[in-house]
Amino acid sequence: MNALPKIAQKLTRHLLGVVLLTGLVLPLAVRAADAPPTGNAVQSVETTTLPGGKIVVRVNLKNPLTAIPAGFTVGNPPRIALDLPDTGNAMGRNTVTANLGPLSSVNVVQAGTRTRLVLNLNKSVEYDARIEGNSLLVALGDIGASAAPVNASPHFAEAAPGAASHSIRDIDFRRGAAGEARIVTTLSDAQAGINIRQQSNGVVVDFIGTELPKALQRRLDVADFGTPVQIIETYTLGDNTRMVIEPKGGWEYSAYQTDNSFIVEVKKSDDSQKKTADGKVKYVGEKLSLNFQNVEVRSVLQVIADFTGLNIIASDTVSGNLTLRLKDVPWDQALDLIMQSKGLDKRQNGNVIWIAPKDELLTKEKLEFEAKAAVTDLEPLSTEYIPLNYMRADEAKDMLYGLASGSSLNNSSSNEVNCSAQAQGLEGVGGTGGQQSTQGNTDQKVLTKRGRATYDLKTNTLIITDTARKIQEVRELLVRLDVPARQVMIEARVVIADSGWSRDLGVKWGAKIVGPDAGTTVLGSKTQINASGTQAGAIGGTFGNIVDLGLQAAAGSLGLSFLNVATGNLLALELTAMEADNRGKVVSNPRVMTTNQKPAVILNGTQIPYITAGTDTTNATVTFKDVFLCLLVDPQILNNDTLIMSVEVQKDTLDPNNSVATAPGVIAPAIATKRVKTQVRVNNGETLVLGGIFDQEEFNDVTKVPFFGDIPGLGNLFKTTSKVDKKTELIIFLTPRILDDRLSLR
Repeated sequence: MNALPKIAQKLTRHLLGVVLLTGLVLPLAVRAADAPPTGNAVQSVETTTLPGGKIVVRVNLKNPLTAIPAGFTVGNPPRIALDLPDTGNAMGRNTVTANLGPLSSVNVVQAGTRTRLVLNLNKSVEYDARIEGNSLLVALGDIGASAAPVNASPHFAEAAPGAASHSIRDIDFRRGAAGEARIVTTLSDAQAGINIRQQSNGVVVDFIGTELPKALQRRLDVADFGTPVQIIETYTLGDNTRMVIEPKGGWEYSAYQTDNSFIVEVKKSDDSQKKTADGKVKYVGEKLSLNFQNVEVRSVLQVIADFTGLNIIASDTVSGNLTLRLKDVPWDQALDLIMQSKGLDKRQNGNVIWIAPKDELLTKEKLEFEAKAAVTDLEPLSTEYIPLNYMRADEAKDMLYGLASGSSLNNSSSNEVNCSAQAQGLEGVGGTGGQQSTQGNTDQKVLTKRGRATYDLKTNTLIITDTARKIQEVRELLVRLDVPARQVMIEARVVIADSGWSRDLGVKWGAKIVGPDAGTTVLGSKTQINASGTQAGAIGGTFGNIVDLGLQAAAGSLGLSFLNVATGNLLALELTAMEADNRGKVVSNPRVMTTNQKPAVILNGTQIPYITAGTDTTNATVTFKDVFLCLLVDPQILNNDTLIMSVEVQKDTLDPNNSVATAPGVIAPAIATKRVKTQVRVNNGETLVLGGIFDQEEFNDVTKVPFFGDIPGLGNLFKTTSKVDKKTELIIFLTPRILDDRLSLR
């Protein structure tokens, strides 16, 4: 009885072992059964170290290879990949650990009838591949830090043994739209062997077994084309043809082949820009090298998918073969070249790329759009009531119909302000907007063609009838637009500064000479003087002035009289003078607060009556003229807290010096107006000088008696002088301040 449990435990262990063994063996058997038959197979991979530090990877195959396999290289992380066509993996494992110098490991992965040999490196090295019997030898050598990346001097292509000779038909130089140089070499066929490498002074291209006509053996100076390339020299070297490209400055190159055209592109090494000069997108993918001859397009897409780690889906209609040779080309550019050569296009969603012919993609997208439009026409309608907090419901309705926001308000006269003394009044906003006076522009309509919108202003509610999907889009739109309007306080300062100085000098003098006779004349007067010393017909004791150039309103006067008592002769002299120094400043400080994009006005002043005298048939009339200080603004607040404002400032004052008499005893005062109207941009809180006017008046007047006034020294008794220097300056300042709603009191 006690032995039964032990026997059961042993049987259980055996059964578990069989199950585990089956689980390990069956996948291998299934995988071997699923693998398609191939004409060749990789039997083993060996790594050895040669003198000089070179690492050799020996790949032993079942049958010898007919040509060196094509491959590509990667700079980050450094690795080398070689594709063996019609070859399987017969090693029973996929990874061979090496840890020799720059070589970390070797991966052998079979995909269909193709096996990829991937050499994982820990630093950039150059390699050389050759065939030796049934083995493929890949020699790795270290390169300096200043040399090119991995595969610095590879064979771009190999000429098959015993192949027919090739020739170069044409060599052309072109300048690209972004300033890059393109050297296009036209070959007789696509099987010519090409070896390209970078040297210190440029790029060297060797065409193996290729003839060069004498007409093409030349040295081209292309420095005037404005590209990095200066010299292109092509000559025959034995059975081969060599091309030397000499650039200058910082540069980088890439090479690729399409059919029988081999293109070398040299451009400035500037990776900071994402776009070229003509606006095209710059390729920024990781660089790779490809070498394929008459290979299926789907296989090349699989290589790019393995290189990038992206998921590429190729349509069933993607077919055809191509010959492609690329050297150090970004993978996204390589993909575009493949698609352009075969009329393909792509659509990317995340890390999945769908590739199909252009017509197929356009047709599919068109059918999808038509199906969506048909579903929208058949989708049931629903009605939603959306209350708005800050935005007016009528403005929201106009926006949904493709009209300008707030057009119903902007077109009304209540939104027009001016510097008028009369109140303009406010128009009513109405109650319900059930009637649609206009449908706006149907091309800009937010709603569907079956959608309708109305509003109720009493509750500020927007009523929408449309599909559920469109109503949700409208809700999301209103969430962004239904925000409080920003407000701004605008303050203006109108400063008028006056500075005046004047000085007047005058003289007035007269004389009376009594002769021996009973009557004589006053000097300079035609009136007679009696024996009593009085003028005939005049007030007694007075006499006329010989020089009367005195001031009418003098600040001070000085008089001197000289009398000869014995003879009665009299000489009187009066000097008058006035000097004034006037300084004044008038500051007007209007300010007004308004909402963004809403004009506002503030004014202060008085109205002056003007009386127009009547006639025999009409009565006198009275009209009033405005004398105002007015500030008129229309601000627009930008997203960066700057403002664009249309501003008009007007300052009126009475000018009594220029008043006129319209009737006996009626004086009509003049009005001096100072006004500025402009549009400016200013930052929040900054003070801006809108403009200014500077007036200066200088007068130097002399009134004198001819001849006597020109006598030096003595002439001052026969003239009066007046000097005036008056300055007036007007400066208008403007300071806008955006109000922060977060600082308001609750």
